[in-house]
Order: sequence, then C-alpha cells, then structure tokens
Amino acid sequence: MSFFRKKQVNRRLGRVHVLDVKLRSDQVRKSRMRLAMLSFGSVIGLVIGGFACWRGGEWVLNRVAYENPAFAINSIEAQTDGVIVPDQLRRWASVRLGENLLALDLARVKRDLEMVPMIATVSVERILPKTLRIRVTEREPVAQVNLLRANSRGGVETSVFHLDVAGFVIQPLDPRQRMRPLGQGDDSLPLLKGLKPSDMQPGRPVESPSVQAALRLAADFAYSPMAGLVDLKTIDVSTPDVIVVKTGQGSEVTFGLDNIDQQLRRWREVYEMGLRMRKGNLASLDLAVSNNVPARWTEASVTPPPAKIPKPLRNRRRNV
Repeated sequence: MSFFRKKQVNRRLGRVHVLDVKLRSDQVRKSRMRLAMLSFGSVIGLVIGGFACWRGGEWVLNRVAYENPAFAINSIEAQTDGVIVPDQLRRWASVRLGENLLALDLARVKRDLEMVPMIATVSVERILPKTLRIRVTEREPVAQVNLLRANSRGGVETSVFHLDVAGFVIQPLDPRQRMRPLGQGDDSLPLLKGLKPSDMQPGRPVESPSVQAALRLAADFAYSPMAGLVDLKTIDVSTPDVIVVKTGQGSEVTFGLDNIDQQLRRWREVYEMGLRMRKGNLASLDLAVSNNVPARWTEASVTPPPAKIPKPLRNRRRNV
C-alpha cells in the first residue's frame, strides 16, 4: 500500500515538471517572436529611412547642382590640332548652351566625337562654373584611295578616301567643315592601288601587311634621304609580299614589307651611283632583293620632271 502511494506521488511530481517545461518553452517562443518582430521592424525602418534620405539627397542635389542655373553652360571651348572648324566640333558634340554642366554626360560627348572617322582622340572636361572644354586630336592622312561606286542616279562615281599611318579609313571633310580649303599639299598624297572596296570601312583600320607597309613608306618618305628628289605618285599593294611605287619622275621601285627605312637609304645610294655614272633617270629598282639590287636606267638625254618638296606631317597646333 505504501508503495502504491509513493508511485502516485511520483506521477504527480512528474506532471508538475512537464508543465513547467511547457511554460518555459512558451516564454522562449514569445521572446523569439518579439525579437523577430523588433528586427523586422528595424529593417523596415532602416529601408524607409534610407529611401527617404536617398530621395531627400537627390532632391537637394538636383536643387543645388543639377538644376542650378549657376552651372548652366554659356561657353563651349573647342580645340583641335588640325583643320576641323570648331563650330563643327560643337555640332558633333551635341551640347546646347544652357544645359547644366554638372548633369552633362561627358562619356557620351566623348563617344559621339570619337565616332567621327577624322578624329583620333578626344578629351572633355568641365571648367566650373559654366564652361565645357573639348580637345581633339585629328588623324593625319598619309595616302588616298579612289574607289568606283554606284550613285543614287544609277551611274558610277569616284569616291575618295584617306588613310592615316595606322590604316584608319577617313572620309575627306566637307569644305565647309575645314578651316582652310584643300590645297596642293593635300592633293599630293600618294594614291594607293590594289585595295578592295570591302576593306574601306570609314573609322576602321585596314590591317593588310602590304597596306601597313605602304602607309609607313608614305609617312616616312618626307624625312627620308629621297625627300625632295622624287615624288611618290602611286603605291600598288596588289602583289603579295611587296609594294610597288611609281614616282612622278617615271621610276618604278619595288619594296619589301620590312625595314622600309633601310630600303629608302639603299634607294638613295643607287640614285647617287646613277648620277656619278651619268646613267640618266632611274627606270626601275627592286629593293626587295637584299643582296643584289636589280636596277635599270633610261637614256641620259631624258630629263625627268623636277620633284616637289614633300609635305611632312603637319606641325600640331591648336585652333579655337
């Protein structure tokens, strides 16, 4: 009998212990819920506060800077080292007087100007409070290409393109876009032959090794030993591995694609040898052969036309 009572007491004590555990679990659960609600409320408060600060800062920034008439553009300085009219640079930049200087997208202005094939590099900067400054470096043409293309009238016309020393294709500027008209120096650019119409994409380089060698020759000729003695008229790049030059004095000279400077010096040596031996005008010369240089002269009685002074790359200058 006593054993039975002891067992009942133990069961009652056990039930009290179980209730106590459930009570503490409920308290812990409620505490966690309160903590989660507080955390969620804090996050929501931070989001709302951050959004309010962002919108408020944006409003203040617009009022103080981006919509402030104190930063309205009243002057656009356009500087170039070449021949493009400054007003044309301003039109290509697509910036209007009165626009906010701080709100202006300088990357967009730079990108629009660099899309012009004649322009090599562009620098755009803000001069506070009201001035935008644009500096442009133009591409220097060293050769020209004439291509026959169909026109809108159903006929065929000649399109002229220029190439700089890196091979970039340049469409000649309209005379109204130039500070000075085309002169004799521009017309004396050697004519490249043997290019395909598909190669002539304005604003893109022609990467053919023959064309690259021809452009190096055209650019370096004004500083070479042959400058002032002959004129470069045409450069034919249609033959693989060599380029063929024809001069205004009737000479035909074949160059290899490498060591253009060295070949120009050899040309001068052969030229002077012909003068010493009174051989007359040099008719043909193959400088692509490294050991024995094949050369042929015309009759000594034939007087070649005088050479024009070659036009070197223009001296860089700024025009505003």
